[in-house]
Amino acid sequence: MDTGLSWRSSLRLPVGILVLLAGVALSAVDGDKAMYMGGTITNVQEKAEGRLATSSTSEIAFDAGKKGAFSIAYASITSLEYGQKAGRRVAVAVLVSPLALFSKKRNHYLTITYKDDAGSEQAGVLELGKDLVRTTLKILEVRTGKEIEFQDAEACRQYKTPKECGT
Repeated sequence: MDTGLSWRSSLRLPVGILVLLAGVALSAVDGDKAMYMGGTITNVQEKAEGRLATSSTSEIAFDAGKKGAFSIAYASITSLEYGQKAGRRVAVAVLVSPLALFSKKRNHYLTITYKDDAGSEQAGVLELGKDLVRTTLKILEVRTGKEIEFQDAEACRQYKTPKECGT
């Protein structure tokens, strides 16, 4: 009897689609990557995911492959702002498990304001993968000589001690 195989075969497509959708819902930016969210930088597509490099002593660089790249000299950076956005995992809850509604996904945003070669103010917003946040913020503070500005106390506490945040 072939009914068992046809039953399994008929389930493969819906299960495959469900797994694919769950993977898309779970992914924002990989933990070790960054995503250019937007700003005045025109040679990179918005929402382009790529690698953020802070190894140079003179500039921070973002490379999204075919979607573009940019670099900003540390000396030209005028301000750095870090913030977070926590959201419920609704898509995951619908597709995978209602228990996902009780967890929050935290997005980490870095806004870099700088002066371009013509002296005009420019800005770029990057979403940082969770594995990049602490090291990237510290490197930027050290190499630019600028303190990170935090959007709120919660963002500050993710990076500094409560005492340092004044809470």
